Amino acid sequence: MNDRLEKWRAGLARTRDTTFGRIANVLGITELTDETWDDLEAMLIQADLGIETTQNLLEELREQAKEEGWTKTDQLKDGLRASLGKRVVPPPPFNLNPDGPTIILIVGVNGSGKTTSAAKLGKRFKEQGKKVALAAADTYRAAAVEQLQLWGQRLGLRVVSGQSGGDPGAVTYDAIQSAQARGEDIVLVDTAGRLHTRFNLMEELKKVHRVSGKAYPGAPHAVWLVMDATTGQNALQQAQAFKEAVEVTGVVLAKLDSSARGGMTFAIQETLGLPILYAGLGEGEDDLQPFDNQAFIESILAGL
Repeated sequence: MNDRLEKWRAGLARTRDTTFGRIANVLGITELTDETWDDLEAMLIQADLGIETTQNLLEELREQAKEEGWTKTDQLKDGLRASLGKRVVPPPPFNLNPDGPTIILIVGVNGSGKTTSAAKLGKRFKEQGKKVALAAADTYRAAAVEQLQLWGQRLGLRVVSGQSGGDPGAVTYDAIQSAQARGEDIVLVDTAGRLHTRFNLMEELKKVHRVSGKAYPGAPHAVWLVMDATTGQNALQQAQAFKEAVEVTGVVLAKLDSSARGGMTFAIQETLGLPILYAGLGEGEDDLQPFDNQAFIESILAGL
């Protein structure tokens, strides 16, 4: 097994063993019965696919079973693998702005792993030969600024910060302006974590979004939502609010290795219509990996 697939299998061990492993047991019976369908529905919901995705999946499988005359659980198992496989797609190519710095806003709720993800993304881009700046726009949490500065020192990335409690829009503006002057390729803006239910905080995030456009017309070029995989379906409502507020373009799924709720990956793409761009498969600097849909499916369904 190559290193890439091994990393994914190790990162998805909890999800595979605790949730999708149960599905394998359910489909270990030879005859396909009404009870099999009921058990599969319960298992899929427990695997954090969510009710909507589960119902769509089962409707599709029941129709296929009727058309093809399935009588054995092996037939359902093959159909399930194929249906799940087409529900995760590779991320679209990300093209940098050819005329100046590419501005990427990193957004999400408190504790989702935003700051760490921003730093790890910076490292990946740097290794690709890009000049990267990090903007510490989480000005309300001093620890966030310090955390980003420590990451910057460790990884050799420039960090733009302001006064504690200052205007996050001003930090964003300064970072973008200085990146233009320095000829840098990418600015990753680490915004303050906020609850999606707090109207004033979401409005402030919209302001940071607008300010980036004033600092550089056309910015931001991307808005990436960091979602905590350990929160499962609870994160979907939060994600919808961010998507509506600041036009989220993709998802960074953090802490996937710490979660047994990797099934939420299917719901993110089907319910939110957002591509998953990166996934956190460990705590190391290199463990934020570009999302690999084939490795994800092979890893999560190993044994099914």
